[in-house]
Amino acid sequence: MDWGFLSGPLLSPMRQSCIYVGMATFTESSLAETIAVLSRTPATLNALLLGLPDVWVRCNEGKDTWSAFDIVGHLIIGERTDWMPRVRIILEDGEARPFDPFDRFAQSKESQDKSVEQLLDDFARLRRENLAALQSLNLQPEDFSRRGRHPALGVVTLSQLLATWVVHDLSHVHQVSRVMAHQHRDAVGPWSAYLGVLQCTGHSAP
Repeated sequence: MDWGFLSGPLLSPMRQSCIYVGMATFTESSLAETIAVLSRTPATLNALLLGLPDVWVRCNEGKDTWSAFDIVGHLIIGERTDWMPRVRIILEDGEARPFDPFDRFAQSKESQDKSVEQLLDDFARLRRENLAALQSLNLQPEDFSRRGRHPALGVVTLSQLLATWVVHDLSHVHQVSRVMAHQHRDAVGPWSAYLGVLQCTGHSAP
């Protein structure tokens, strides 16, 4: 089967090109949409990884790259030390207290003695707790423009942090699928020309 058509514009059921609609400002509605995405990530990863052989879960793309197992561990570290801790810093201290630096490689030590099943359970539990804590804050429209200070990026807003949480999730879901596809990069033979995931060079570093 020739799948070359997959490289063309994405068409809706009405055969109309999908149109990008950006969210320039963050609102209470945006928060609900954010939570809707964030709440689905654990189930998405469970569907992709739970019960799979190690070749899909533990293999990476080569030296200094991450496996799907590493990616789930990284997401867990983010739940513990990044998203909600930084939300609270913005609300309690504003720009006066910079965020604590985020260790992007902490999972290499913290995950080493665990199974992927344990990691998926830990991630799902932490995500539920964090989303419950986020909702309990009862954020008001004026809160989204409140500012904090990132140690490398400088001044950021609460709305930017929340939007980044979503995109960070989606980036790593994409990365998991790409790492898994990499395991069959040679087996597909000439079809690799039509398989965009094998051509992807984004996120080449963890």
